[in-house]
Amino acid sequence: MGQWWIGLAGSLLIAGAAYWKKSLSASGLIAAVLLGTALYSVGSLPWYGALIAFFVSSSLLSKWKSRRKENAESGYAKTGRRDAGQVIANGGLGLLLCVAHAIWPHPAWWGVYIGVIASVTADTWATEVGGLSRSRPRCIVNGRRVEAGTSGGVTLLGLGASAAGGLFIGGIAWLLFQVQPAAGGVFLADPYGLYSLLIGLLGGLAGSLADSWLGAIVQVMYRCRICGKELEKSEHCQAAAEPIRGWTFMTNDAVNALSSAIGGLVGFLLVWFIF
Repeated sequence: MGQWWIGLAGSLLIAGAAYWKKSLSASGLIAAVLLGTALYSVGSLPWYGALIAFFVSSSLLSKWKSRRKENAESGYAKTGRRDAGQVIANGGLGLLLCVAHAIWPHPAWWGVYIGVIASVTADTWATEVGGLSRSRPRCIVNGRRVEAGTSGGVTLLGLGASAAGGLFIGGIAWLLFQVQPAAGGVFLADPYGLYSLLIGLLGGLAGSLADSWLGAIVQVMYRCRICGKELEKSEHCQAAAEPIRGWTFMTNDAVNALSSAIGGLVGFLLVWFIF
């Protein structure tokens, strides 16, 4: 806890730059600084660095070829500047895992954490890169072609990006672990990072696919009364949209949080039962 100021300084620098580049809203800036400071204070460099790797890479991808993705993203509940809800949905569970590890140290917490961060990274990468696919996505439930930006739609490009995002976090987690171990057990006996990469890959894919499945089945969806577009948000074309399916409380943030927990569960199972 004595080095909390390092987490505060790093979070202010990174979140401040993101706010300046319009990747974070004001509420997102505050939430990111508080989350990052708490994570570094309770945990260590690997816990903090893995989340930063997700945030920086996802923010950069959101700006990449943004004009080409405008149509696909027009129906998303939240695009562009991340608000406090998105920050908490993506990093709140990770902070709870870090606190749990501080109270009851066990390597499984680190495995779950890798799965959670890999999941939110894989899902974000899939969204940002998949939005550039030249082929129309298919619904994850029935395989039918759907319009770009439809909740629950997947593409091969998006799946590839999802796998890459999970591997990225697994690799970053392993590299940071070499600098300052965050857990013991199986990870200390992993000189080539194979365990971390496997957890990142499988946890990321599981969480990303769960996000698509939940988005297609239970996430609340609306239809614009003006243009007829299917949306994740309740307003479009400067008018209230009508709900067409899903549970009203299952918002985009709720789906993100739940799917990240599924990615974390995969990480736990890999550490507990296989390794």
